[in-house]
Amino acid sequence: MHVFYSPDINDIRCRLSESEARHCCGVLRLKAGDFIYLIDGCGNFYTAKIVDLSAKKCIVDIVDVKNDYEKRNYKLHIAIAPTKNIDRFEWFLEKATEIGIDEITPMICEHSERQILKAERLQKVIVAAAKQSIKAFLPKINKITNFKKIAEREFDGKKLIAHCRENEKILLKKIIKPHENALIFIGPEGDFSKNEIQFALQNNFTEISLGNSRLRTETAAVHACSTLCLINEN
Repeated sequence: MHVFYSPDINDIRCRLSESEARHCCGVLRLKAGDFIYLIDGCGNFYTAKIVDLSAKKCIVDIVDVKNDYEKRNYKLHIAIAPTKNIDRFEWFLEKATEIGIDEITPMICEHSERQILKAERLQKVIVAAAKQSIKAFLPKINKITNFKKIAEREFDGKKLIAHCRENEKILLKKIIKPHENALIFIGPEGDFSKNEIQFALQNNFTEISLGNSRLRTETAAVHACSTLCLINEN
């Protein structure tokens, strides 16, 4: 199944981006008359027929569309401190997109080791993962934001903070119910500070545990994402 990303489909006939055209022609060696599939990132899954193809141009006709394709029955927003090694953060973005996530906010914490991100690069990682896993909904990735600003925002669902300190915590799988929205905070390699945890609690967060193992930042975030997916499986 050849899946391409085209965010601006407004008619029966549309033109793919130059990069997608190059992949279609130069890598996959497709030709006019072949059928491909498109996602627009907004939940629509298209079947399309190639009508004109060259190294820089791919024009297709839409022959079928499925709306809200595999739409989830819950919303998951993970706010995470980016790792010092950017490859590990990109790995999280890739895996979370494949599993299913709605929104990601990189956040700056007291112990953060990275405060600068390349938004265009991160978006490319997400798009590639969505195409590979056939996800019609593209997760939203926000600008890197201060911890307190995110913690203070209203959220329609459970607000949870995962950390490694010896506080009384509840296992994630025991606090979330099916169809329940969740905002989960995942801290940096040095964990959240005591002040940050206290601030989160003052803003209606609940302390959670992800199990007995001490997980890396990106592993903890993927584990949380996977847990929500399992809880909501039919």
